[in-house]
Amino acid sequence: MAYPYIHPSETRVLSKHFGEPEARTLKGWEARGGYEAARKALSMERSAVVDEVKASGLRGRGGAGFPTGVKWSFMPKKTDKPHFLVCNADESEPGTFKDRELMRWTPHALIEGLLVGAYAIHAEHAYVYIRGEFFEAAQIMARAIEEAYEAGYAGKNVFGLGVDIDITLHLGAGAYICGEETGLLNSLEGRRGEPRMKPPFPAISGAFRFPTAVNNVESLIAAAHVVLNGAAWYKQWGTEKSTGTKLFCVSGHVKRPGNYEVPLGFNFKEFIYDVCGGTPSGRPIKAVIPGGSSVPILTGDELDIGMDYEAMAAAGTMLGCGSVIVMDDTTNIVKQVRRMVDFYAHESCGQCTPCREGTTWAAKILRRIENGRGQPDDLETLLQISENMSGKTICVLSDAAAAPITSSIEKFRGDYEALMAPVPALAAR
Repeated sequence: MAYPYIHPSETRVLSKHFGEPEARTLKGWEARGGYEAARKALSMERSAVVDEVKASGLRGRGGAGFPTGVKWSFMPKKTDKPHFLVCNADESEPGTFKDRELMRWTPHALIEGLLVGAYAIHAEHAYVYIRGEFFEAAQIMARAIEEAYEAGYAGKNVFGLGVDIDITLHLGAGAYICGEETGLLNSLEGRRGEPRMKPPFPAISGAFRFPTAVNNVESLIAAAHVVLNGAAWYKQWGTEKSTGTKLFCVSGHVKRPGNYEVPLGFNFKEFIYDVCGGTPSGRPIKAVIPGGSSVPILTGDELDIGMDYEAMAAAGTMLGCGSVIVMDDTTNIVKQVRRMVDFYAHESCGQCTPCREGTTWAAKILRRIENGRGQPDDLETLLQISENMSGKTICVLSDAAAAPITSSIEKFRGDYEALMAPVPALAAR
């Protein structure tokens, strides 16, 4: 199958040039209309750029879905303090691989997004915090940034319009917690990657304790499209509250795994069975994780819903970062949940006791159940641990570990009980 596989139901806006090596170069990107969005933005009033993105309804694509334009509007008006824009390119959520591909194939699209965002919030320096394991993407981004500087598209007097915007590529060291925006900022500053208490929020005290906006790769690239084409153009896709198109990363038991771009609100069942081809074996789908390992699991009977923030919430889960993991009826749910919780236990920074202790305890209990040594009260203990981890820590890593535990026990309790060790009969007196 040629890369990328394109399905007729896709609406390719951000992914239009995937698979085109020429799009990685400055010359190739300009031949595809590159840097028109950045030139237009830097010729507008800064507030007008923010207003256009706000009017588009674009929501952050990193997982939380917070409106991008609203986040930019929280930044203080220009003061004597420097402002920063930080692109979160850490992409550490299991099952997620969209931002990596955006940087691999269209690095200049991200640079355009950085220029648009930095200009809008009065920032003269933008950072790209990229996951250290993304060696190829980092090399491609580094070369693209060099080309931008050589052409006068970054640094001093960008496009000759009297605007200064520097861009720095910063490699992380592979910590999941640094995908959380304040943990990322600590790491960027050379500190231990631990989330900060909020408030103050980054818009008031972010990188180096100065006003900072932190945006996802996909969010920034989408914002550039909004500025170039207008809010009304962007709102032609999606739903009233979830506008535009979105990249979805699909993995697991599907015929055609990969990245797909569809309008928000697209039918989830049609997406999995038609766009992705269903399961390779033709076996029934047992479970689907719709937004990365940190969101509640859906059963195979709960897929006739829209792929948007509101529809997913109504179904008891979250759209997250759009990482779709499909599992057929041969899947050992307990094993898969244990693997997820093992990951979160390993990646906890240890700052908050409910997370540090809860993820470790939960992982041990899940492993015991998986190995056929579970006890009758283990499920209630897991639910209690999950309750004690939810909403009680500085960041949501422990909530991320609790979500698959609670949803899997609710929907697949039989899978757990089938692995429980039988209770020994009382010896006859």
